[in-house]
Amino acid sequence: METHAMRRDYQAGQLRRADLAPEPREQFERWFADARAAAGGAEGIEVNAMTLATVDAAGRPHARIVLLKDCDARGFRFFTNYESDKGVEIAADARVALVFHWQALERQVRVEGVAERLPREESEAYFQSRPLASRLGAWASPQSRVLGGREELEAGYAEAAKRFGEGPVPMPPNWGGYVVRPDGVEFWQGRRSRLHDRFRYTRGLDGAWRIERLAP
Repeated sequence: METHAMRRDYQAGQLRRADLAPEPREQFERWFADARAAAGGAEGIEVNAMTLATVDAAGRPHARIVLLKDCDARGFRFFTNYESDKGVEIAADARVALVFHWQALERQVRVEGVAERLPREESEAYFQSRPLASRLGAWASPQSRVLGGREELEAGYAEAAKRFGEGPVPMPPNWGGYVVRPDGVEFWQGRRSRLHDRFRYTRGLDGAWRIERLAP
């Protein structure tokens, strides 16, 4: 497979220091709104998809796509099974990284920070907002564990459906949310000739954000 000739010259926009919000959450909200507008409700485009990178006990990195469910003053929120690979890895080392990629806008956002479990009541509120099938699926799947076949997964779902029926489905005790509290956020805008615009926000000891331009 040859990919060395696959290239494009980025020209969708630019990013200047004067364009930046004073803190990264506001800047992220601006870009996220742009990404939603660019998607225009197109089916299959999940602008809240982000890569979550963790490390295991041996220091080996692992990455996967998860969905951002909220971003507020505390940080970036997502939900999962706490006994999944990512949950086990976060429990051992809470330092994580996130990456958003919005190809249509030729933009990336990189986040580095610490993941903390959300209070159970917050996780419960989100869990109950999910479709019934998703709530049952959370009970059915021993996420990241080895299965003998798909029939095990389907049997687990059938058992959960029988157990809870159409009634209330409680949140599993091993399920919940995380908030990633950022200490560094980079905004990347593709430019012509690979002379991309990159700006990094870094949180100081006083809590204030410092903004620096990075070479591409």
